[in-house]
Amino acid sequence: MSVAIRVIPCLDVDAGRVVKGINFAGLRDAGDPVELAHRYDSAGADELTFLDVTASSSDRETTFDMVARTAEEVFIPLTVGGGVRGVAEVDRLLRCGADKASINTAAVNRPEVIDEITSHFGAQVLVLSLDARRAPGMTPSGFEVTTHGGRRGTGIDAVAWAHEAAERGVGEILLNSIDADGTKDGFDLEMIRAVRAAVRVPLIASGGAGEPAHFPPAVQAGADAVLAASIFHFGPVSALAEVKKAIAEAGYPVR
Repeated sequence: MSVAIRVIPCLDVDAGRVVKGINFAGLRDAGDPVELAHRYDSAGADELTFLDVTASSSDRETTFDMVARTAEEVFIPLTVGGGVRGVAEVDRLLRCGADKASINTAAVNRPEVIDEITSHFGAQVLVLSLDARRAPGMTPSGFEVTTHGGRRGTGIDAVAWAHEAAERGVGEILLNSIDADGTKDGFDLEMIRAVRAAVRVPLIASGGAGEPAHFPPAVQAGADAVLAASIFHFGPVSALAEVKKAIAEAGYPVR
């Protein structure tokens, strides 16, 4: 593997504040998104992901003003998701300073929107945010797609959906494990391996990281990038550097 593994802090934003919960529930305050974005940029993050976690469930638009203020504070790629429904929202996000847009619920409801966005802007701007949970016996892979911030099950097989989205042209897949989210017990390696076997596009692993040692196994399972929140928001200031050190010591290239 010659491409450097990316380490990406995630800002889950609700009502203008960064929040973090467990299994997508029980959200607690983690700070101001603009301040945290600046801190992570200075600390050496490779990218930053900003997710408006209640935009879809509340049926409202992403907080564009906050996206613009966040973009002003960072000089690394910024991905924004939450409430992205089509070409118009992606265009507005890019104009606000985002480099990439993340889509979940709207794409599940109407997969053709992936084709529309990527044909208009190119594959490199679109990230599929796939919130998946374990559903033994419900789907062929045992993993189910959820929408509306993990609040609604769909009955759709997560691995099959990842494959379809990749075929339709998404540039990357952000794989969020609902079951592992916020637990600090480690990434869902089985889920990462299953999706990695089905797609060739870059795969970002998310959900469950609690210590630097949790990150190299996710890379070994097939992740091209690792995304986390709790360990960075509530851990030591040196957490980003420690995560990169752990990945490098495991033999993987990092920036």
